[in-house]
Amino acid sequence: MYRYLGITLLGAALVAGSAQARDSYDHVRFGVDVPYEPMEYRTPDGELTGFDIDLGNALCEQMGITCEWIEQQWDGIIPGLMARNYDAIMSSMTINEERREQVLFSDAYLTVPSAWFAPAQSEIETPDEQTLDGLTLGVQRGTLQDSYATDFYGDVANVRRYATADDMLLDMESGRLDLVFVNYPVGKTTLLDSERGDYRVVGEMIREPYEYFGDGIAIAFRPRDEALAERFNTALAELQESGVYDEIHDRYFSE
Repeated sequence: MYRYLGITLLGAALVAGSAQARDSYDHVRFGVDVPYEPMEYRTPDGELTGFDIDLGNALCEQMGITCEWIEQQWDGIIPGLMARNYDAIMSSMTINEERREQVLFSDAYLTVPSAWFAPAQSEIETPDEQTLDGLTLGVQRGTLQDSYATDFYGDVANVRRYATADDMLLDMESGRLDLVFVNYPVGKTTLLDSERGDYRVVGEMIREPYEYFGDGIAIAFRPRDEALAERFNTALAELQESGVYDEIHDRYFSE
C-alpha cells in the first residue's frame, strides 16, 4: 500500500512539474504553413518572413523568450500540435466553434475577409449557385474557405482542394481553375499584385456566416496551456499599446 502511495505521489509531482514547465516556456515552437503570402512565406534568399512571422517574433521578444518556426502543411497542423511537434500554431488560423472544440485560442490579432478571385476576363460578377454551376473552384484543403465553398457550392461546382496555397495558385495561373477562394490579403498579394497574370476580385468581400468565418485570426494552443496563452495575450496587448503592432501591420497591409 505504501509503495503504491509513493508511486502515486511521485506521479502527481511529475505531472505538476510538467504543467509548471509548460507555463514557463523560455522557448516556443510555432507550427506554420508556408507559403501563404503576405502572412508567412520565404524571401528569394530563403528567409522566413510575413505578418505572422514578424508578429510572432515580436511577441516572443516582448516576453523575453525565443521562437522557432516549424513548417507543417495545413491539413495536419492541429494534429501536429496535439502530437507536441510544436507548442502553438501561428498561421492565420481563424477562430470558429469547430476549432474551439480542439484547441485553445489566444485573443484575436487580426480580422480579414475572404474573397473570390478570377481572371480579369471572367464574366462572373456575383458568385452564386447559378453563376458557379459547372465551374472548377480552388481552395486550400481543411481551411474555412474549403468548408464554405464545399457546403454552399459543392453540389453545383467542382471544388478542387490543394495541400498548399502555392499549388492552388499555380493551377490558377495555368488556367485549370475558374476561381479561387482565399482570404483577401493572400489573394491581393499573390494574384492582384502579381506580374504573372491579370486577376480581379469577384463579388463582395465575405465575412459571414459566423460559423465559418468566426471571430478573427488567433494563436492556437493545446487546451491545457492556458497560462501560456495568457502570457501571449498580455504581450499582444503590450505591443498594441506601444505601437509595435501597428508598425508590423502597416508593413504588410496597405489597406
